[in-house]
Amino acid sequence: MFRKNIPLILLLLCQGFAFAQSPAQKLERAYNNLTADSQAKYATTALVVLDAATGKVIFGRNENLGVSTASTLKTITSATAFSILGKDFRYQTTLAYSGTLTADGTLKGDLIIIGGGDPTLGSWRYEQTKEGYILNEWVKAIKAAGIKKIEGSVIGDDSIWGTQSTPEGWVWQDIGNYYGAGPSALTWRENQFDLHLKATSSPRNQVTVLKSVPTMPYLKIVNELSAGAEGTGDRAYAFLPPLSEIAYLRGSWARGISKSGISLALPDPAFDAAYRLQDTLMRAGISASLPATTARKLSSEQKAMPAVTKQLITLNSPTLSQIIYWFQKKSVNLYGEHLIRTLAWKSGKEATTRNGVQVELNYWAGKGLDKNAMNIIDGSGLSPATRVTPMAMATVLFQAQKEPWFKDYTNSFPENNGMTLKSGTINDVSAYAGYYTSANGQKYIIVIDINNYSGSGISRKLFTVLDALK
Repeated sequence: MFRKNIPLILLLLCQGFAFAQSPAQKLERAYNNLTADSQAKYATTALVVLDAATGKVIFGRNENLGVSTASTLKTITSATAFSILGKDFRYQTTLAYSGTLTADGTLKGDLIIIGGGDPTLGSWRYEQTKEGYILNEWVKAIKAAGIKKIEGSVIGDDSIWGTQSTPEGWVWQDIGNYYGAGPSALTWRENQFDLHLKATSSPRNQVTVLKSVPTMPYLKIVNELSAGAEGTGDRAYAFLPPLSEIAYLRGSWARGISKSGISLALPDPAFDAAYRLQDTLMRAGISASLPATTARKLSSEQKAMPAVTKQLITLNSPTLSQIIYWFQKKSVNLYGEHLIRTLAWKSGKEATTRNGVQVELNYWAGKGLDKNAMNIIDGSGLSPATRVTPMAMATVLFQAQKEPWFKDYTNSFPENNGMTLKSGTINDVSAYAGYYTSANGQKYIIVIDINNYSGSGISRKLFTVLDALK
């Protein structure tokens, strides 16, 4: 009789042991399962979990190994921008004119849009930044000044940040697509436009470009797309270098796809802003005698920028908190590249990505972090060359809790797997970083990263590891 009850007793003991396992023990078992998975056979996998109250490491594996972060780098860029610029920081864009204004309303000079680094100018994400609203405000200011005719042009002044827009280390396949749009001192409509596509059965013209939104009369599109089989989706890429006037479409676009098309990077956003304002003015009956241009174009032609005679209107961007909300929620790479350059610019340095990164590293070094733990190439994480240790990222997340902007910071994190986690995905890299409060009130800081995995669907397996905290 006694022997018959042994299996039941063992089962109860095992259940009690499982129930009594610590979070570290559960994480170790789940992590080991991940690393033993065939998808992780040739991968580098790293995980660190901190007690959010004390900063103590609850579990760590490869936490001091530099790994590609993908978009989880945005958590560091955001925290740095909040710390140095302040959550109420705003960018400014000024419309002005040069020359003289005659009594009959003729401007003998140029209208100048003076870029101030605002990544939201013309963006659809905020009411006060939408393209139509901005153009309307500019036209109202021009009319209020009494300007009825322009003997000159509209100039997009993008000069304060120089001519290099693409951060070093970005991949050629990304540049030219909306998520690879580079920053400009005069960014416009998040530096992107759309192409509507349709796959056909014609062997000679397999994919048709139906239209661009908005129309891009100054840009030549060379369509080399092929029609993909149903279910193969969007495998189309634009190869459109910054400042170019020709775009190549390559890859495939599936038959029967539900998407309307793809989004491309504006090659010259300052020119597009000037072009749209000049076109809007023409429709309003205010003509310009010369075509729209930019400070960069004038410089390349060895022409001087005209001196400003009078400022007409200055438009403010949303606050930094509002910008970072979308930066992290929707992982807007462009915003990160603006923020990293702004860190340099507002620190009195030349507004380059490299200088902005140095400001960032110096800031965190002052907080006790080892600079060598953060090999940062850009502000968004799009560069696969960026390497940050999970422990360094977790330390930034821990420090952020002490700051007055922390609520705005965490409000910008998306929800993933029922946790407050920023995701990151580039080629064969998947990562998550953020915060989690368990049902019993225990608060954790989490950074998990896998590089060079194989196959697809790895996120679910990363979540299975993190479920050990639930």
